[in-house]
Amino acid sequence: MLRKNFKKDEWAIVLDFLTHGYYGMKVSQPVAQVLGEEYFSLLEVIVREGIHLKVGSRVYIGDGKREEVKFIRRRLGYEDLTGAAKEELPDIVENLVKSKPKKFLDFFNKANPITTRLHQLELLPGIGKKHLWAIISARKEKPFESFDDLRKRVPMLPDPEKMIIKRIIEELEDKDKYRIFVPRFEKTKRF
Repeated sequence: MLRKNFKKDEWAIVLDFLTHGYYGMKVSQPVAQVLGEEYFSLLEVIVREGIHLKVGSRVYIGDGKREEVKFIRRRLGYEDLTGAAKEELPDIVENLVKSKPKKFLDFFNKANPITTRLHQLELLPGIGKKHLWAIISARKEKPFESFDDLRKRVPMLPDPEKMIIKRIIEELEDKDKYRIFVPRFEKTKRF
C-alpha cells in the first residue's frame, strides 16, 4: 500500500540499458536502470519489446500511458546499479541540477536548521560554520537570484552546483541519515 506522501517521478533518465536483461532474471527481457528527474528515484524498468533506449534519454514512467516502459520492476539501491549506470550517474545528476537551477537555488534561500547544532546548509560538502553564517547573512539582505549571485555575495564559497551534485550522489549512496534532495524510500522487491 502506498503512503499518502509517497513521491513518484513522472519522468526518468536512462542510466543503463540491457537488451536481454541480466544474469539471474527468470525471463530474458529488455531492462533499463533509470534515475527519476524530480525525486532522483533509482528504478529498474522493463522496456517494451522492440524498443532500444539510449543512455541519457528521457522516458515517461508516470501513471499515464507509457510508450517505452512496460512497467517499473523495482526500486534500486545504489549498490544494485550496474558499473555502467554508476559511471553515468554523476553526469546525469549534473544535467538535472543545471536544468532546474531555481529549484536548487531555492534551497540556499530557504534551508533551515535540522537541530539546534546542525543546519541543512552544513550537509552540503564544503560548507562549514563560516560559510553557513555568510550565506544566512547574505540571504537576509535579499534572496539569491542565481548561482553567480550566490558566489559573488558569499566570498570563497566552493561551486554551489558541484556541492549539490556531490550531495545528491551521497544521498543516493545512502551515506548520511539526513536527506535534502533524495527522499528515503523503503526498498521493495517489485512494484
